[in-house]
Amino acid sequence: MNNLYRNILEQKTKKKKMLAVLLDPEKCVGEVLRKTLAQLEKTLPDLLLIGGSSKSCSTNALLTTLQTIKTPKILFPGDASQFSEKADGILFLSLISGRNSDYLIGQHVQSALQIKASRIEVIPTGYILIDGGTDSSVSRISQTRPIAADDIQKATATAVAGELLGMKAIYLEAGSGAKNPVVAEMIATVKKHLDIPLIVGGGIKSKKQLKTAFEAGADLVVVGNIFESDPNKINEFVNFTRDFNSEER
Repeated sequence: MNNLYRNILEQKTKKKKMLAVLLDPEKCVGEVLRKTLAQLEKTLPDLLLIGGSSKSCSTNALLTTLQTIKTPKILFPGDASQFSEKADGILFLSLISGRNSDYLIGQHVQSALQIKASRIEVIPTGYILIDGGTDSSVSRISQTRPIAADDIQKATATAVAGELLGMKAIYLEAGSGAKNPVVAEMIATVKKHLDIPLIVGGGIKSKKQLKTAFEAGADLVVVGNIFESDPNKINEFVNFTRDFNSEER
């Protein structure tokens, strides 16, 4: 077992929540990149996720720029073209909520030998799209429909199937810029049935929504879209996570 996943498991065991900042190489440029770097130099989230749903040749460039930032950088790839050996690890995402074979296994075949040769840490992750009230880019590109926001049974069964198939984490995704985040009841029910870490992302724009996800059972929450419009909020969310973990429960 490698260090990134071991740390996630350790924090889960300690009931300490983790925050990941998602940076899209296509959007984290210019002034947004400058302000983001300024924030990351002052305060560090637990993880940085690098990636987006569109094909990108900018992943290497962004990782090079982030070299001085001492937070682990994990690829969050939309497809095989986004792989980079400069990262510390990769969420090897299988879109188990859909039935498009290209995103269940096809993209993985394209990049498997390159990833294996690189020796970066691989975290096989069951990726589950949940309807966030908007037509997400992931849904459009993968040509799959998300699970309904209130279909808790299907989301739970899909997550458990992913665990039984050997996934090391489950990711409930409402979509970048989602109108609504994954509801607390779904997070809590899925969490109850899993032994592996639960990641939740999409539509989280406030500390209140972050708190809801944490309290419902998310082990790791991913936030990205709100930081593109206001990078200064990175500091607020990181500090909130630390304060949340310091409280007696």
